[in-house]
Amino acid sequence: MKIHFCGVGKMGLPMAAHLVRAGHELSVSDPCAERRELAQAQGLAVAPDVAQAIAAAHVVFSSLPHDEALRSVAAQVAAAARPATLYVDTSTVSLQASAQVAQVLEEQGVVYLRVTVSGNNKMAEAAQLTVMASGPRPAYDRALPLLKSLGPTQFYLGEAEQARLMKLVVNLMIAQTSAMLAEALTLGRKGGLDWQAMWQVLTSSAVASPIVKAKSVQLAQRDFTPTFTVEQMIKDLDLILGAGAAHNVPLLQAAMTQKLMHAAVVQGDGLDDYAAIIKVVERGAGLSPKL
Repeated sequence: MKIHFCGVGKMGLPMAAHLVRAGHELSVSDPCAERRELAQAQGLAVAPDVAQAIAAAHVVFSSLPHDEALRSVAAQVAAAARPATLYVDTSTVSLQASAQVAQVLEEQGVVYLRVTVSGNNKMAEAAQLTVMASGPRPAYDRALPLLKSLGPTQFYLGEAEQARLMKLVVNLMIAQTSAMLAEALTLGRKGGLDWQAMWQVLTSSAVASPIVKAKSVQLAQRDFTPTFTVEQMIKDLDLILGAGAAHNVPLLQAAMTQKLMHAAVVQGDGLDDYAAIIKVVERGAGLSPKL
């Protein structure tokens, strides 16, 4: 199968590589020269002409940073793709932008499948993403063999924007986990508990969710190297709060977590892992971020 993949960032590049390993003929494109060079270095074919690559593809994938990038790439796909081409977008974007894109693509006869993924870039590299999809059921059935290349678990959620909303629901809980850890760990540290001992107890307790266990690997060592940055989480919280406003849901805790994320940026931690809001709460309690 001929596939063109638009956007080979930290998530897109490993996903594209898995599709190649599954035996598909694939080309890629990206506006960033550095990402194109990295894709080439990993053996992926960079398309010299994006429109021609889209026109030749049976399936077009994309992994994009925000609403405007989705609108731009979808316009390219609508203009260049043949009728009945399947367009699979894996970005985290607003429900409104996705619905607008759906209308543009439908007018040109392009089949649109919304696919969101749960997991970070390391999970993408290991083909361990959880895949959530929505759109026409025949499109999902057609794409399913490709989606299985990305991870072991796939969910079909409905005919329209359900996958977009489900991704925001998941990310809301991820953001709130970081806020919960920030307050709990700061309380323990201020009260005299040992930092690493707290992590040992937490990861063996009733609150030891997969994300808490995953975060413990780095955070027990006070390592805030990002798997997903504070600035990226702010973007997702903007989408989450926008969805809350659209559906008249008062997301009060999420709004407070967004303020902590903005405080982390002001304090110089915007490019750290989003768990850096732990340092914000520590500073508020009069503690140094350094043990």
